[in-house]
Amino acid sequence: MKKTEKITLAFDVYGTLINTHGVLVLLESMIGEKANVFSNLWREKQLEYSFRKGLMDAYEHFGLCTAQALDYADAFLQTNLSASQKQTLLNQYKILPAFDDVIAGLDNIDKERFNLYAFSNGLYDSVNQLLEQAKISQHFDGVVSVDPLKTFKPNPKVYQYFLDQSNSQAKQTWLISSNNFDVLGALNYGLNSVWVKRSAQQVFDFWSKSPTLTLDDLTDLGSNIIQYTEQS
Repeated sequence: MKKTEKITLAFDVYGTLINTHGVLVLLESMIGEKANVFSNLWREKQLEYSFRKGLMDAYEHFGLCTAQALDYADAFLQTNLSASQKQTLLNQYKILPAFDDVIAGLDNIDKERFNLYAFSNGLYDSVNQLLEQAKISQHFDGVVSVDPLKTFKPNPKVYQYFLDQSNSQAKQTWLISSNNFDVLGALNYGLNSVWVKRSAQQVFDFWSKSPTLTLDDLTDLGSNIIQYTEQS
């Protein structure tokens, strides 16, 4: 790789940069010891709904998937949240915090070597608000939402759309994500990938493809990618 060639980094947002379990304290104040189970189920259903809507060609935006998943978790766990409590939780979802390693990781990336984009299933305005609230928006050259395509990751179309929007080539682009489905979607389309293993309990899918790199956090992301590319 020539030193003059910049590498494009496509950062997944929910679960990678932004902690979707940042609602736990609020949930605990509402439903007590069920909060952790509720948060996990809410996230699982949010993603499941996006997959199902994408496969059915029945697109509804990610914010609506989030609200519907909240209703499901409430009904399944019989927590009997009021409409006001649900709205409070959805409002909290708009200002979720970044993971502790994110600011240092982004600070450590050499902008002479990399272009940085946020790449998300979320609506453009929602993602921008999250990044600004987390005080990390200044690190990014742009935000790419899949919403104009009316489908979701890991549809192959969204990875080509990202390349088009960022004016990037697949071989020079890295998808950074903690979500297995996103990493595999990017690999399937010919992008490089970093799987951010955010907990020791996470297991990567036993498919024929594996992440280009696996890291525990984002602290040394830039240097690890540079090292890999220089050795390849």
